[in-house]
Amino acid sequence: MTDLNTKICDVFPGLVVRKDLVKTVKGNAIVPSYVLEYLLGQYCATNDEDSIQSGILTVKEILAKHYVHRNEAGLVRSMIREKGRFKIIDKVSVSLNDKKDCYEAEFANLGIKKVLIDSGTVKQHPKVLVGGVWVIADIEYDHIEDKDTVPWILGSLKPIQMSHFDYETYLAARKQFTMEEWIDVLVQSIGFNPEYFGERSKLTQLVRLIPFCERNYNLIELGPKGTGKSHIFSEFSPHGILISGGEVSVPKLFVNNTTGKIGLVGYWDTVAFDEFAGKQKKVDKALVDIMKNYMANKSFSRGVETLGADASMVFVGNTEHSVPYMLKHTDLFDPLPEKFYDSAFLDRLHYYIPGWEVDIIRGEMFSRGYGFVVDYLAEILRHLRNQDYSDHYKQHFTLSADISTRDQDGINKTFSGLMKILFPHGGASKDEIEKVLRFSFEGRKRVKDQLMRMDSTYAAVDFSYSDSSGKKVSVKTLEELEYPRYFHHVVAAGDEGLPEPLVRETESHPNAESMTTAPKPTDELKEKHIVVMENQRGTSFDNLFGPYLRGARHITITDPYIRLFYQARNLMELLETIVRGKSEEDEVVVSLITVADEFKSEQQGEWLDQIQSAMLAVGIHFTYSFDNSGSQHARHIVSDTGWKISLDRGLDIFQQYDMNDAFQLANRLQSQRPCKAFEVTYIRMQES
Repeated sequence: MTDLNTKICDVFPGLVVRKDLVKTVKGNAIVPSYVLEYLLGQYCATNDEDSIQSGILTVKEILAKHYVHRNEAGLVRSMIREKGRFKIIDKVSVSLNDKKDCYEAEFANLGIKKVLIDSGTVKQHPKVLVGGVWVIADIEYDHIEDKDTVPWILGSLKPIQMSHFDYETYLAARKQFTMEEWIDVLVQSIGFNPEYFGERSKLTQLVRLIPFCERNYNLIELGPKGTGKSHIFSEFSPHGILISGGEVSVPKLFVNNTTGKIGLVGYWDTVAFDEFAGKQKKVDKALVDIMKNYMANKSFSRGVETLGADASMVFVGNTEHSVPYMLKHTDLFDPLPEKFYDSAFLDRLHYYIPGWEVDIIRGEMFSRGYGFVVDYLAEILRHLRNQDYSDHYKQHFTLSADISTRDQDGINKTFSGLMKILFPHGGASKDEIEKVLRFSFEGRKRVKDQLMRMDSTYAAVDFSYSDSSGKKVSVKTLEELEYPRYFHHVVAAGDEGLPEPLVRETESHPNAESMTTAPKPTDELKEKHIVVMENQRGTSFDNLFGPYLRGARHITITDPYIRLFYQARNLMELLETIVRGKSEEDEVVVSLITVADEFKSEQQGEWLDQIQSAMLAVGIHFTYSFDNSGSQHARHIVSDTGWKISLDRGLDIFQQYDMNDAFQLANRLQSQRPCKAFEVTYIRMQES
């Protein structure tokens, strides 16, 4: 129990839960986290270890007894028949049978349909009509001879979500935390350990919550795989729904003109589109057009009638290229489908989360501390949708007159959402307000910067604000600071006007780097054979391989012994050498041919997948394949610059060292590691 965890439990008794318990109780139940935390909140909302252990057993017993697994549905149906009545946990959806003028329920896992449900229950819980809702329900069985009568009877139905909360108590409790403490409370509530995140990364995580507390908020996040982009929208709140980008239509999302049935935006606070990226995806242009109008005006048309809704729209997708590559060749909206790659549509976005800044989620990043039962926080955020905090900066700061109304709207809505999340009680200092305002600027500026690259009719905008003394502050995005030569470059066909990019060249000491304007030409390199003695130091992948791999666009590594953890780490360090030797805007394909481990191939694959995900962000397209034919003995590296590097020991050239000791020099610098005896031969395959 850290001081923060103790404080959370003391200030919010009965409303917090230890976050690692979700994995403990989940087992093979395929249910959202908020369902599990609802149950944990009933039995484990305490910091008393004995009570927690007792509660865990109770929750496991409830899940084992009442959660319906699809493969056990027949057994549960039989149990209901024999007992006459049984309580289940399942996802239920309802449809109107207009021929019989009644509502009929369908239970997803139990596999029963056409169960009558009264209109009062449907009116009380309208989300059952769209997308379905997780519930605790009593199902009865009463068989009669009429073949047209369904024997299943719905006794009672209770959606799994909180029925009430005290907002004033929440505000009073919030006042007992500093901004830094409160951010950590929220990060733990999402399920992450705040120790693994900087302040900027924490705020980025919290931006994902804004659609739940801000009406009609339009958010996009594009970035590498594995950063948790869709997790919040599928697991966090019973008021949001996550759908695949290719599984939506105008009737499903907005309105069915034939039946008059309102779509998802009429029932959910947040509608998120997963897997939104993909240039080749087929998209209905009519959907794009109606989305443009809805995102701008909060309304959509049904024939001659105009309807309104307040659902926020979220778009998440994976990028295929590194940031400098996109900035040099296209823009940061490059991954989007062609019909969504539309400046009028993109201009409706209020914030662009830079997914490439979000760390790929690792096991140790998940929290074992205390956080809110997510359903409680979800209800708080929903309550905050009725409030507006967008003017809370105006007593201290004034936006530049150059900022358009649409840009102001994006900044204001993000600022309002973050202030609701961080300071629902008010009381923020000028410095804290400025911190939130600057962060709100960035996401909208990122949208506008890319629009100006896509469409020359967009004029440059001065994204700045002034304080009460008249001091002006200009806001820049991180990619603007990191890649100025590509950021300010306007992409044009055949444009070769950029200066030669800088590349890194590592000297004999791997930590001493100098900058040069171009890689060494291949003809300076020569064929040779070197021998390294056992325990010899001063060798690194940088000085062994770096000069021969610099400038390559395709590299093939053949090594049958990339199986154990330290061998995968050796591979990772070789890829780091390749990264240091290439221009930041270039991309390199690296292919590994190895052998699957006989006993731990699954773990081996997980390590290689993690390397693949990590490398994509820096312009390395890493792929791997297994050759278990038994014929693979040679170990070498071949590059398309015309060189083959033959390795008698492969990448396994170092003696063992303590990889867990962060303060051991051998763990930090390859040149400080004693080597095994090995030999390397450099062979020129062809003239470059």
